[in-house]
Amino acid sequence: MSIASVDRPSGSSVKPLDLVFLLSNAAGILLYLRLASHGWRIPEEHGAIPVTGEPFVWALALPVLGAFLLADIVWGSLLLRYRQPKRGLWWIITGGLWAIALWVDFAHH
Repeated sequence: MSIASVDRPSGSSVKPLDLVFLLSNAAGILLYLRLASHGWRIPEEHGAIPVTGEPFVWALALPVLGAFLLADIVWGSLLLRYRQPKRGLWWIITGGLWAIALWVDFAHH
């Protein structure tokens, strides 16, 4: 086996590192929504209670969001550094999933 054959990219666009980042982000999205849901308004109380428990919830949910944002920035910079645009699609999908999670969270406040 030559060194050149090891350096050649395989046909699959899903690499183990991408899969790890994608699955950990899915777990992070679920954790974020679970923590953030404690501050969502109860539909029956809409208008009756002007403030929800947002400050307490943000103290729990915001660090999760920040940690995954930092990890995704590192992941994206690695993809840019090694110039692998096909693998960047997984990064874009992950960003879209986080955008949907944030939309769901803010829709319930």
